[in-house]
Amino acid sequence: MATASGKQMSVLTMNTLAFTVNFAVWTMFAIIGIDIKSELGLNETQFALLVATPILSGSLSRLPLGLLTERYGGRIVFLVQLIFVSVPTFCLAYANEYWHYLITGFFVGIAGGAFAIGVTYTSAWFESENQGTAMGIFGAGNIGVAITNIIAPMVMLSYGWRTIPLIYAAALIVIAGLFWFFTYTDPKHQSRKDNNTHATLQQQLKPLSDMRVWRFGLYYFFVFGGFIALALWLPKYYVGEYGVDLQTASYLTLAFIVPAAIIRAFGGWISDNVGARQVNWVVFWICIVCLFFLSYPSSTVTIHGMERDIELNIGINIYIFTLLIFIMGIAMGFGKAGVFRLIHDYYPNNMGSVCGAVGMIGGLGGFILPLLFGATADLTNIRSSCFMLLYGVLGACMIWMYYAIKFDAYTERVREANESDFLAP
Repeated sequence: MATASGKQMSVLTMNTLAFTVNFAVWTMFAIIGIDIKSELGLNETQFALLVATPILSGSLSRLPLGLLTERYGGRIVFLVQLIFVSVPTFCLAYANEYWHYLITGFFVGIAGGAFAIGVTYTSAWFESENQGTAMGIFGAGNIGVAITNIIAPMVMLSYGWRTIPLIYAAALIVIAGLFWFFTYTDPKHQSRKDNNTHATLQQQLKPLSDMRVWRFGLYYFFVFGGFIALALWLPKYYVGEYGVDLQTASYLTLAFIVPAAIIRAFGGWISDNVGARQVNWVVFWICIVCLFFLSYPSSTVTIHGMERDIELNIGINIYIFTLLIFIMGIAMGFGKAGVFRLIHDYYPNNMGSVCGAVGMIGGLGGFILPLLFGATADLTNIRSSCFMLLYGVLGACMIWMYYAIKFDAYTERVREANESDFLAP
């Protein structure tokens, strides 16, 4: 008979493993999509839609999957999700028309909904003081995108891109079997089941009327949506901007992906001990400085000198670019952990609905931003326009956060003044 701590660790391990495989599946179009683009002769906007479609369905599925997890428990919902996603993943290997890829990609995208299941299931097993750490470890399953960036190019070179979906479909089935044997019904769900105290749908959705939830969603739109968008976009960006081959571009993208994924566990611990709001504020400042330099397009400036014209080439080389991306990846990893620690601080009894809603908004960032990256690149002919867009999104986050902090401080002062008046003789 497993001990309570043993069950916690087993569930956390399997949740993280299942999320890692789902995340690898969810983002595989970033790599295989480049070969599909070449086969079908897609333009930038069509390619962006192909890559973003799984992100859309994965994002939209997060809220309903979070609600289902609260109602039926993470163990059964996660198992069903793993098996379900394996079917369209397998079918993807046999698609040959653009609309085939869009339809199968839409259902493959349910892999992205695994986050709402796993974060709710994980949260149910851990005490309040360890929430950030536990969810940070689970969230490190983002490393799945790095697995895709490492494995997919090598497999594609040897066997072609259609082998990737077949491997991932098999991996999902294997993980589903392991998941069932090494997980347990979470205590919160068991308690609700024993006492027949399941919340109604109206009760589950009630916190979503709070504007704070949507503010957290905007934060996650940047730190997670921006992460997904760049993870999908950077391989192509490296190929176009610096002329490297796809395999090299995929490996260079790891400098952004791996730190953002691994550091999330440490970011959760820091959020537990320092405070999630402070963590996110520092994260935003670091990112906006990096984006300032990343946004500037490569330029040639002609200075008309006294005797001759002088040309200055202004831009960042591949080494500085990768360094800035690396720093921003670390910051985003901290930010992703901080947002969900904030959610638990305010909504510990509504993790399924609130995490689902915030995760949905963040995931939609991963859908919307690649589309905007492609559209603005087509319209402006400036490749770094993607970073300009992220700069604007982050600016909105920082403005809203600043005034929210001011409002909270004002509300607290008013509350303390009212209490003092009430207690005064």
